[in-house]
Amino acid sequence: MAKIDKGYISYDVTDKDVLFEDNHLIAINKRGGDIVQIDDTGDESLDEKVKKYIARKYNKPNGAFLGVVHRLDRPVSGVILFARTSKSLDRVNKLFKSRQMHKTYLAVVRNRPVPESGNLVHWLVKNPQKNVTKAYDQEVPGSLRSELNYKLIAELGGYYLIEVDPITGRPHQIRVQLSTLDCPIVGDNKYGYPRGSLKKTIALHARRLQFVHPVKNEPVDIVAPLPHDGFWEKFEHLI
Repeated sequence: MAKIDKGYISYDVTDKDVLFEDNHLIAINKRGGDIVQIDDTGDESLDEKVKKYIARKYNKPNGAFLGVVHRLDRPVSGVILFARTSKSLDRVNKLFKSRQMHKTYLAVVRNRPVPESGNLVHWLVKNPQKNVTKAYDQEVPGSLRSELNYKLIAELGGYYLIEVDPITGRPHQIRVQLSTLDCPIVGDNKYGYPRGSLKKTIALHARRLQFVHPVKNEPVDIVAPLPHDGFWEKFEHLI
């Protein structure tokens, strides 16, 4: 079922949104526009939608446990992982803190990155009132060290597809760090793109999440298909 939340189209979670599920974890292909946890907008959050999905699927009239272990910005799409038990929540949190979660993103920009691949290190400071993060070349008071690797993987019609591997996980990190290369992400007018998207999304997609299962001790590799939104489809054959 679809409804409108503050200009975003909001959909219930269904089987087709689930990328991975077992008794311990569930991974969803998040739509751009979904908020992961409830905020001051009051819009229905993705974690609440997933709880409802689990309660319906497994006939849990009293609701279902769901733990949030990481977040994606509202305009970003792609794989997001939730814990289905308190035991797995604790263990997955430790995986994230110890950087044993390998995350891969895809971003589309209009300017060719120079150099075409590299490592970016900045110190980021977030302004919570304005919800904007600023990047500094050197450590400043209140800053967090932020690092990522990136590489150009394709060019198509004046657009450049970049693969990003964040080493740290800071608020708006990929968005602000790519903007320091004069490569703001398409649609991201908060960080320098000349105009926003009518859908209020940006061309940043959490493509892949790789880790060792915290309970089963088995390798897990979750890949999120690109959004079918009239834009991302152009790049499917390039990846």
